[in-house]
Amino acid sequence: MSGRPLDVLEASLDDAVTVHLKDGTTYYGILAGYDQHMNVVIEPEEAAEERFDVDEEFAVAVEDTTIIRGDNVVTIKA
Repeated sequence: MSGRPLDVLEASLDDAVTVHLKDGTTYYGILAGYDQHMNVVIEPEEAAEERFDVDEEFAVAVEDTTIIRGDNVVTIKA
């Protein structure tokens, strides 16, 4: 998947994503929304548990609807 960042986010709506933050924290959940500043809304995935992602980093499954400020986001993987 390539293209403009907001187009990629649009295509990833309602899909599972992994969000890596500047402080090293990694969150996993369903992408429920975003805005032009790349603030993202992540919702829990029904079957999600705490897990290891493909980069061997510890990922925390969100338990409630979570809003992440775009300034803190390093990467979003769908």
